[in-house]
Amino acid sequence: MSDDMTYHYIIVGAGTAGCLLANRLSADPDTRVLLLEAGKRDTYPWIHIPVGYLYCIGNPRADWMYHTEPDKGLNGRSLRYPRGKTLGGCSSINGMIYMRGQARDYDNWAQLTGEDAWSWANSLADFKRHEDHYRLDNGDDPQTGDNSRFSDLHGKGGEWRVEKQRLRWDVLDSFADAAAQTGIEKSVDFNTGDNAGVGYFDVNQRSGWRWNTSKAFLRPAKDRPNLTIWTEAQAERLTLFRDENGALRCDGVVVNRAGRSVTVKAHKELVLSAGAVNTPALLQLSGVGPADLLRRHGIKVEMDAPQVGENLQDHLQIRAVFKVKGTKTLNALASTLFGKAMIGLEYAVKRTGPMSMSPSQLGAFTRSDPSRPHANLEYHVQPLSLDAFGEPLHGFPAITVSVCNLNPTSRGHVRIGSANFRDAPKITPNYLATDEDRQVAADSLRQVRQIMAQSAMAQYHPEEFKPGAMYQSDADLTKLAGDIASTIFHPVGTVRMGRADDADAPLDPHLRMKGIQGLRVVDASVMPEITSGNTNAPTLMIAEKAAAWMVTGQ
Repeated sequence: MSDDMTYHYIIVGAGTAGCLLANRLSADPDTRVLLLEAGKRDTYPWIHIPVGYLYCIGNPRADWMYHTEPDKGLNGRSLRYPRGKTLGGCSSINGMIYMRGQARDYDNWAQLTGEDAWSWANSLADFKRHEDHYRLDNGDDPQTGDNSRFSDLHGKGGEWRVEKQRLRWDVLDSFADAAAQTGIEKSVDFNTGDNAGVGYFDVNQRSGWRWNTSKAFLRPAKDRPNLTIWTEAQAERLTLFRDENGALRCDGVVVNRAGRSVTVKAHKELVLSAGAVNTPALLQLSGVGPADLLRRHGIKVEMDAPQVGENLQDHLQIRAVFKVKGTKTLNALASTLFGKAMIGLEYAVKRTGPMSMSPSQLGAFTRSDPSRPHANLEYHVQPLSLDAFGEPLHGFPAITVSVCNLNPTSRGHVRIGSANFRDAPKITPNYLATDEDRQVAADSLRQVRQIMAQSAMAQYHPEEFKPGAMYQSDADLTKLAGDIASTIFHPVGTVRMGRADDADAPLDPHLRMKGIQGLRVVDASVMPEITSGNTNAPTLMIAEKAAAWMVTGQ
């Protein structure tokens, strides 16, 4: 291991999973680890100010700048598809919401893979291992006088900080009351395994600053001599060969660094943690994917893997907008230079106020109709409105009530468009492609209206701006959902894990690539089915579990 271009482990992608893996694997001083990141270091100031996501999404300094293919379910629209391109990956540009999902998600993974380690009971320890939860900061919980129920579910002293938000809005409090009037109970913790309820989201922040995985996991490890971090180093392709027994092996990766291609080797394993878009694309560029696709682009087929890039799942949020009266929203507060100055001053002095807020402050989880066995909708409620992220705020006071189907049955795919590693892959989500997803979309918009019609909201005289109260039929609402819906940035599933004897699953239950020795995938692409909530926390749990398996040779 004296060669400077040879390491025990190479991790491609310094995002949510990659940063945690680098920390855990380099904890052994005798293990050499190389972490590769195509983007720059996370020194861009807007990464660290919570509201800075507005300046990171759609900015090549921190975003891959992807777009989807025109989507039939969205009436032919193409969507901006943000993916983090900097140390910390998507944790540097996301909504900072800490959300595990539902216990049944992980019990389902255990069934689909035949590996009980994925069950909720066995995954909870992995969530807690890196968690540092504010409810455990000062002994007993101030709301109940007892923290025992939280200590059973949350961790203290880990690297991943979870805090309560540092602002509230009267109109959002009233929305929570209105949701309760429809039967959605108030919740103080969405992360118990059953997230049904309404309340403010917990966020990944520390004292009003964004807490990304670079700060959490790389900063404590940066001085380890056995950890090497390359930024602005984009993987071109994996290096694959057949050993003397004819087995296909991965022993490294070709990296473009400063415009020059260099090859680095992995003595033990190469780990793909490039995310649900870039991981399948890199596999395809390396000759691992659907054979017809590879041949079409002149790529040698190393292994025909038809499901690499398939099974794309994402949460599509339908963004209903309501004009309101008699209350402050961010539209008005940020409409003048004086208002903006006061917002900036409050953040500078107290680290509170609108600059400290995540994109969504209030959340709710409930059923789209009473026949559903569990909560299948997630609300993100915001005291602002705009046509799309990156666009100006509307010139009238309003709130946005976004609602998404947590368990979509539509499936899309990610496929390379050429053999050039610099070319963006083609992302085809196939939103609203099934009758079930279209029905849930229509039902969810009706439920939004039901909540907004409750007496708790009456003082604000809400007026539906989008999609428009004149639209009532299922057909109308489904079409309008296609017009106003957008991704909530949760792509998963494109290199899914499955049972060892599941020929369609690219990965085994321990995330090893079937048919290729020395190659493992650890990121959101491994999820066989999407979790019932935001996907950052589950991705960290996946990385925690994978790191333990790698250290013990499993």
